[in-house]
Amino acid sequence: MKYVISFFGVGLIVLAVVLFGGQKPKTQEEEVVRIHVVANSNSAYDEEVKYFVKDVVVTYLEKELENFSDGGEVKNFLGANIEKVEEVVSLALKDKKVGYGAKITLTKEEMPARVYGENVFEEGVYDSLKIQLGRGGGDNWWCVVFPSVCFTSTKNFQSFEYKSRIWDILSNVI
Repeated sequence: MKYVISFFGVGLIVLAVVLFGGQKPKTQEEEVVRIHVVANSNSAYDEEVKYFVKDVVVTYLEKELENFSDGGEVKNFLGANIEKVEEVVSLALKDKKVGYGAKITLTKEEMPARVYGENVFEEGVYDSLKIQLGRGGGDNWWCVVFPSVCFTSTKNFQSFEYKSRIWDILSNVI
């Protein structure tokens, strides 16, 4: 009997190594990078500024991130280039002639669930490029930087797919 239990235990370990490749699989929260823009206030003008800044930043990031294939690479790039993002935002605010600046951080934030087409991004804590305009007392806008949901012309979104790990395990076992 001990031999059967030991053999069964070894079999489970081998199965786990085969299924997971000996590495902890990345979770959606670890791989996804989101963007979050907060308006100065809810005035019509501050909302217009928020969307203008969002468009400028998304255009900049679309060009810079089009060849990235890993969320970790994107986080590293954003962290190393936060000053460039600050410059892009500052120029946008100057163009709109507003009297306030922006605070830009790469942080972890609790984000609500969102559905973009067939892709579901679950509620959770995500790495986020947060752009707070002025005092940050207005409405939010957020999207997904990686995979590039916000960038319709970027290639890496089409090749990025989320699946249920539980379903994958059950499918492989059955």
